[in-house]
Amino acid sequence: MTEGNADEHDDHGHEHEEGHGHHHDDIETLGVSVVTISSTRSLDDDPSGDAIVSACTDAGHDVVHRELVPDDHDRIQSIVGQLSKRDDTDIVVTTGGTGVSPDDVTVEAVDRLFAKRLPGFGELFRRLSYDEVGTRVVGTRATAGVVEGVPVFCLPGSTDAVRLGVEEVVLPETPHLAGLARHEDEADEETESGDEDAK
Repeated sequence: MTEGNADEHDDHGHEHEEGHGHHHDDIETLGVSVVTISSTRSLDDDPSGDAIVSACTDAGHDVVHRELVPDDHDRIQSIVGQLSKRDDTDIVVTTGGTGVSPDDVTVEAVDRLFAKRLPGFGELFRRLSYDEVGTRVVGTRATAGVVEGVPVFCLPGSTDAVRLGVEEVVLPETPHLAGLARHEDEADEETESGDEDAK
């Protein structure tokens, strides 16, 4: 490796900020909104929600809102949309409603909100889940996308699935994703504002 290349990359091969990387956009301490989707649980009996909160706070992030909503398409869509517009929320993580039973409607509820989809999240989550649940992973519809400049991650309702998704996928990548999504959303707003001024 030449000296120039050594200056441009760290030990993991990542480009430094002065190169072509975007890590200056990273959000060091995330504001996390947690939504449990269940018609049978309560916040006092919500092990999956508890697991999300613990993983996020243990990693040094702030849980700024926590809520439980029933398996209702419109309620889910409404709360995810509202949380994504909050100034204190950098990411939204939901748990529940991603299976194939008739009342599993989380994926359908959030899909229409996505300005951009993040298919790699579901693909990687299912790949990692296969090691734990085998072929049952085909029934898992975990998904993610960006709503109002905020990454939204929809995980299954099981505690093991939540721990895997949050600890192995969401938290390692979201400080970077959230920073980029926010930056792009702000740029879009500035463009729209400029277009309005030009009229």
